[in-house]
Amino acid sequence: MSLSFPPFTGAIKILVAINTAVFLLTLLLGITGHGSAVDGVLETFALNPHHVAHGHIWELFTYAFIHLRFFHLLFNMLMLWMFGSMLQSHWGSRQFWEFYLFGVFGAGLSSVAVAFTLEKVLHQANVTPYTYGASGGIYAILMAAAMLFGDQEVFLFPLPFAMRLKYLVGLLALIALVGALGSMGGLASLAQLGGLLFGFIYVKFVPRRGLAFASSESYYGIRNAYHRWKRERAKKKFQVYMRKHNQDPKQYFDEYGNFRPPDEKDKKGGPGGWVN
Repeated sequence: MSLSFPPFTGAIKILVAINTAVFLLTLLLGITGHGSAVDGVLETFALNPHHVAHGHIWELFTYAFIHLRFFHLLFNMLMLWMFGSMLQSHWGSRQFWEFYLFGVFGAGLSSVAVAFTLEKVLHQANVTPYTYGASGGIYAILMAAAMLFGDQEVFLFPLPFAMRLKYLVGLLALIALVGALGSMGGLASLAQLGGLLFGFIYVKFVPRRGLAFASSESYYGIRNAYHRWKRERAKKKFQVYMRKHNQDPKQYFDEYGNFRPPDEKDKKGGPGGWVN
């Protein structure tokens, strides 16, 4: 058994730097008496379901980079470092970015869905108009880590015993669930747990190399199918032309569809053979 810190490079370092920079910016604005500027940041970049419904789609991503409380930031960044580094080492930076933004987007979408359900179905107003913080992406990371490395044992400081990762993730998810239900606007906060669902969806149903790779493969597959269709169409047109002129296409093509070289007497070039 060895004790060591997880790697702190690549996407993890960039995410921690962005979240910390935004927190320090809002803290500085608050200290200098520019509270209206902080409100402007929330108005523009925090997640508001009614804003999203009116076209502010970027809020489904930008809300995850805003923290207004130090311990909220600290907890999320520690979870990102501890478990996100495992996924980045397993997938690589490109796919980890894709997964993290997928989880953030899924949690934000869940927040919007729950907010409108409360308002339209249960006739309950959304108590907390803004949602912010990286919790949705963190929950997606926790779910993916539990599914991929569930039997790996880890220590949760300061507890003096090891625990399997899948049980630790279950415990953290339960704590988050209880905390959401016990807070103001708990049902709206509970929607952040949609990150767990989208983390499960990504690991379970997305191709091994990620959405971007699958999309590129699909694009090239469609493009190749189009070119094959064009070749078959040209082939049929040529066959119709040859039949109209009472000529056999087999004189020009072999059974594999390759062009037959003309007879030596038909060549008009030098002594070299015909190159197809």
